[in-house]
Amino acid sequence: MDSNVIKGKWMQLKGEAKKQWGQLTDDDLDVIDGEKDKLVGKLQERYGHTKDDAEAEYRSWEQSIRH
Repeated sequence: MDSNVIKGKWMQLKGEAKKQWGQLTDDDLDVIDGEKDKLVGKLQERYGHTKDDAEAEYRSWEQSIRH
């Protein structure tokens, strides 16, 4: 699933993101709006990840939500 598909399905995927990253608030998820770079940035901010670690976590999550 590429970034454009995630953005298009963000309303459905917000719950999955919330389950994966409980420290993200509903406001965070609204701001992210399905954009990979914003999600990676919030993971860095909330969890203290490096950019590389946050991107790796994003890729892992992206693979887990493929149907």
